[in-house]
Amino acid sequence: MARWAPGASDRLQRAAMELFAEGGFEATTVAGIAERAGVTERTFFRHFADKREVLFAGEGQLEAVLVDAIAGAPADASLADLVVAALAAVGGALQDVRGRDFARVRNEIITANEQLQERELLKLAKLSHAVTAALLDRGVADVPARLAGDLVVSVFSTAFARWIAPDQTRDLVELQREGLAAISELTRVETV
Repeated sequence: MARWAPGASDRLQRAAMELFAEGGFEATTVAGIAERAGVTERTFFRHFADKREVLFAGEGQLEAVLVDAIAGAPADASLADLVVAALAAVGGALQDVRGRDFARVRNEIITANEQLQERELLKLAKLSHAVTAALLDRGVADVPARLAGDLVVSVFSTAFARWIAPDQTRDLVELQREGLAAISELTRVETV
């Protein structure tokens, strides 16, 4: 096994996903992942803290895409414009980097394990907080920033679930736009 073989992180991710899909998350060991990837366990731990983190390795990148889209929007952008920019950026990035097939397999693995489901919810909460903080940095008031942070994550996660559904071929960004349109329709309800 090569000590510093290039592409070890990608090979480890691929090997882990294959093993998780074949035998389940719980039955898969770090040793098995490393062996399948052709690296040592030590190399595994250079890239990932534990086998869960293989499934959540892109979390920081998703957060950065959302925050950068908000920070990079024009100075006169409305709150609605900032929400749309964040969703368009994260939807486009996710499709480009991982693709639908990877996302489907990842989701199946997470859905089959309660601890992974909890970790996924934590990831979504962190994304919401990051969006809220980015909006606050842009001068958006606290309540609208918090609601918008939750809205971005809700629209994203709803569209994502639709995007990975069997036989779905539509674009993630398009599905997010539909989600925003549904939210817009909901907000037309008269207050009691």
